[in-house]
Amino acid sequence: MIFRRLLLTLLILGGFWYIVSHYNGGGPIRERTLEGKGSPLTLTEAHAAPEYDSEEMNNISVYKKALPSVVNITSSTQTLNFFYGLVPSQGQGSGFILDKQGHILTNYHVVADAQKIEVATSDKHRFRARLIGRDQGHDLALLQIDAPNLVPAVLADSRNLVVGQKVYAIGNPFGLQGTMTTGIISAIRSIHNPQGSTIENAIQTDAAINPGNSGGPLLNSRGEVIGINSLIATNPNENVEQSAGIGFAIPIDTAKAVLGDFQKYGRVRRPSLGIVSLPISPDLAGQIGLAADYGVLIQRTLSNGAAERAGLHGGDQTALWGNMQIVLGGDLIVAIDGQDVTSTQDIADVMNRHQVGDTVTITFYRGRRKMTARVTLGEARDQAA
Repeated sequence: MIFRRLLLTLLILGGFWYIVSHYNGGGPIRERTLEGKGSPLTLTEAHAAPEYDSEEMNNISVYKKALPSVVNITSSTQTLNFFYGLVPSQGQGSGFILDKQGHILTNYHVVADAQKIEVATSDKHRFRARLIGRDQGHDLALLQIDAPNLVPAVLADSRNLVVGQKVYAIGNPFGLQGTMTTGIISAIRSIHNPQGSTIENAIQTDAAINPGNSGGPLLNSRGEVIGINSLIATNPNENVEQSAGIGFAIPIDTAKAVLGDFQKYGRVRRPSLGIVSLPISPDLAGQIGLAADYGVLIQRTLSNGAAERAGLHGGDQTALWGNMQIVLGGDLIVAIDGQDVTSTQDIADVMNRHQVGDTVTITFYRGRRKMTARVTLGEARDQAA
C-alpha cells in the first residue's frame, strides 16, 4: 500500500514538472535556449499574440479609416542659381481626398508658385494634379487628379470643439508618408498666418506637426476631419523648423465655406460686415461704461462696407487700454440673428454660414439705446482694412 502511494505521488510530481517545463500552463511566456559557443543564451518570448487596450484599438481604427484618404503632395519649381542657371527645387506637403472625382484639399503655401504638382496616394501610386482653386487669405488650395478607387475623407464640423478633446494628425512630415501623431486640442484662438491674414477659430494642438504635415487632416477620435494642419510654432533660436508642441489647424468649417465659394462662383467670395472691431470683456465694459459687459465694439466701419451702408457707426474717441490704442464711441454688437456675439470668432462663425449678399439682423447698443439693423453682407476681398 505504501509503495502504491509513493508511486502515485511520483507520477503526479512528474506530470506537473512535464506540464510546467513544456507548456508553461498555457501562459503568455515561454523560454527558448540558443546553443552555441560559450554559455547558452536564453530568450523570454511572448507565447500569445499581443492584446491592445481600448485606447490603442481606437488609435488603430482611426489610422486604418483615415489613411486611404491622405495624400502626399510634391510641388516642383525652377529657380535661378548664382550663375543664372535654372535649378529645379521641390517642396512637400500633405492633403486629403474630398470625393471620388479626385478633388483634394491642401494648404495654399504647399503649392504656391508650383509649376508641377504630383500627388502620391496611400497605395504609392502617383498622379499629376491640377490646381483648380486657391485662397491665399485662408491658406487653402483645391487640387484635382484623375485616379480610380479613391477613398474620400469624412468631414465633421468644427463648431463644437472643446479644449482637451483628443485629436490625430496624419501626413508626411519630412517626407515620411503615412505618419500619425496624437494629442489634444490645446486652445481655440485667432491667429495670423505668414501672409498676414487672420485665421479665426484656429485649432491649437500639441499633436506633433512638422514640415510636410501642412495640408493634412486633423482628425477627431472617430477619424473625421475637423481641421487642416497648417502652422507650427518654432523656437526662434533653432535653425531647424520642427514641432515645438504648438501647432495650428484651419477649422474645417472655414474650409467648407471656401469650398462652397469655389463651387458657386469659381473663386473665393467671403462675406464680411466691413468693420474693424474689439471684443469686450466685463472689465473693459465697466471701465468705459458700456451698456453690456460682452459683445464686439465697432472701432471703425470700412468705406462702403456692409456695416457703413446699413448705418452702423464706428468710434470717434482714442484711448489706451494697457499698451493698446483703442477707439471708443462706436456701436456695440451683442447679437446676430438672435445669437449672442461675445467675440470676433462668433462673427467668423456667422460669416462661415452665409454668403455674399445674404442679409442678417444685427442687435447692438448705441450708447444706452438698444437697436437692430438689417445688414446685407459685402465681400471681404473688396474691402481694405
